[in-house]
Amino acid sequence: MKFRPLHDRVLVQRMESEDKTAGGIIIPDTAKEKPMEGKVIAIGSGARDETGKVQPLDVKEGDAVLFGKWSGTEVKIDGQDYLIMKESDIMGIIS
Repeated sequence: MKFRPLHDRVLVQRMESEDKTAGGIIIPDTAKEKPMEGKVIAIGSGARDETGKVQPLDVKEGDAVLFGKWSGTEVKIDGQDYLIMKESDIMGIIS
């Protein structure tokens, strides 16, 4: 199934968190925090300004991004977990 977010929304897939600490301690799944990094899978066409003109998004498909801990809405598409969020919820692009 193909999915395209509307307007200024972005579809993000969370990056996997580490299974071990720097000291080598294995972290169980129940104690892991959800990562705040992800990969942009799909983007909308952009937000409209006051004049009705579409402003393109700053992020693009494939970008690694950093977002807020409680940002977005969790969805499942074709068995995969994703987040749908507004571009304003994204704090920055990781290069």
